[in-house]
Amino acid sequence: MKRVQLATVEAGFIHNNLVLLADKDHLDALDPLLAPGETAFLRQATSQDVSSFSFPRAEGVVFVRILKSEKDPYIALEDARLVGNELLSELRRYKIETLGIQNLCAEDRVLAFAEGLALGSYQFLKYFTKASEKALQEIRIPSDSASPADIAEANALLEAVFLTRDLVNEPHSHFNSIQLGDAVALAAKKYGFEAEIMGKEKIEALKMGGLLAVNRASQIPPRFCVLEWNPQGAKNAKPVVLVGKGVVYDTGGLSIKPSEAMDYMKCDMAGAATVIGAMAVAAKTKLPIYIIGLIPVTDNKIGENALAPGDVITMGSGKTVEVVNTDAEGRIILADALHYAKKYEPLLALDIATLTGSAVRALGTQAICYMGTAPKDVKNNLEESGFATYERLVELPLWKEFGDELKSNIADFKNLGSSNAGMITAGKFLENFVDYPWLHLDIAGPAFLRSANGYRTKDGTGVGVRLLYNFLKKHYL
Repeated sequence: MKRVQLATVEAGFIHNNLVLLADKDHLDALDPLLAPGETAFLRQATSQDVSSFSFPRAEGVVFVRILKSEKDPYIALEDARLVGNELLSELRRYKIETLGIQNLCAEDRVLAFAEGLALGSYQFLKYFTKASEKALQEIRIPSDSASPADIAEANALLEAVFLTRDLVNEPHSHFNSIQLGDAVALAAKKYGFEAEIMGKEKIEALKMGGLLAVNRASQIPPRFCVLEWNPQGAKNAKPVVLVGKGVVYDTGGLSIKPSEAMDYMKCDMAGAATVIGAMAVAAKTKLPIYIIGLIPVTDNKIGENALAPGDVITMGSGKTVEVVNTDAEGRIILADALHYAKKYEPLLALDIATLTGSAVRALGTQAICYMGTAPKDVKNNLEESGFATYERLVELPLWKEFGDELKSNIADFKNLGSSNAGMITAGKFLENFVDYPWLHLDIAGPAFLRSANGYRTKDGTGVGVRLLYNFLKKHYL
């Protein structure tokens, strides 16, 4: 389906359907744009803290939104995004397809307002048999609020987030390991990055024992995807490596999940989808940064050849792992990918994964928990990008004592620690496979929502794409 786009128009362009963004300190700026009766009503209502107004007219509707003053610039932008999202219900009621926005605030938050409006408008309608009702198609932003370059960048980000959401929302019946590999190849062709999709024979030649072990019970062979964006004039000689967990469906294996936890396990490849989205927006915007994406892909099924609790496997690195729980499979396939990343001598590697329920229990759906060995300035920039995009992060410690829980009597280490601090012991497991600056992002909480949270729509949210793009620009340009 066609999705909403932002467009630049000349300042002063007349719109039939228009949003006026104002604040309480500048209500006088509304007077020339409203009828006397509308102005009088607005003044009376704002004195009682009403902040949303709709004035239907013969030629269209004028919406007025009074934005709150906020000293924290990141919260101010997020407030604007949320107010933009809240407008959607009215736009649908009026069946408005094209909308203009005009800024009357002291600070211009038009682009953030439009971003929240656009992100919230997302729908996944692929498998409905009836056409949907008319939806918002274009948001027009005056040139004094955003340049054509700003609009092009915003559209590229929106498209990448929508792509990521689409991939996560695909049902497993229509999206197995082979089809995820095909989706990588299709995205590479569309957006202009390189991609190599390795099949099982190549994975065996690379001795990726973790990925092969998780795939053992499956009817569908695994894939290992290598994505590359290396533009001429890149700022970095050594790449930033993004590693995404690509478990297209997770039953838990023989350590089977309860049924109520399995109905949304199609989302266990959200890390992979995030990497695809990040590569897409980097290529579309011609970001001058050398980036490698690595995606190990499999399902985690039950069958006669299934990996069993107590088995010992040999990883691509040569290290041995006692598998005490087959539902801790994501770290096993990520470990092979992180070891493979050593060949690039990464400037920095970030792995992104829906890895642990512990992360959800610790931070809910409002934050990403992360940890790693990267320098403090890298972590600071990542956290700042988290606030700028409101995809916030909380760092957890990788103290050596957490690694003690992974000691095994029969192998180099186990794949699971105790029930306490499971998101940290998962990170400690992965740490065994890196020898470069590295960060681990556990997106299990915010990647897939059972109900919408503002402009973060129900099901796949596309979390991480805006964060990574902002971080790459902030830290490396």
